Amino acid sequence: MIEVKLDEGDKIDWALKAFKKKVMKSGILRELRRRRHYVKPSEARQLKSAAARRRGKPKRQAR
Repeated sequence: MIEVKLDEGDKIDWALKAFKKKVMKSGILRELRRRRHYVKPSEARQLKSAAARRRGKPKRQAR
């Protein structure tokens, strides 16, 4: 659980900025986006190979 502790004189803007920074570092949003929709294992393999092709990795050649 992410917490940002405030003192009496702290500003809300600072607290919000600190909270966003902690959320980004922890990877909560990335995990949430990844789990938003279920992806079947066969679709996950297809997405992974498509990403590799976009990055320019050559595809393994069958002999």
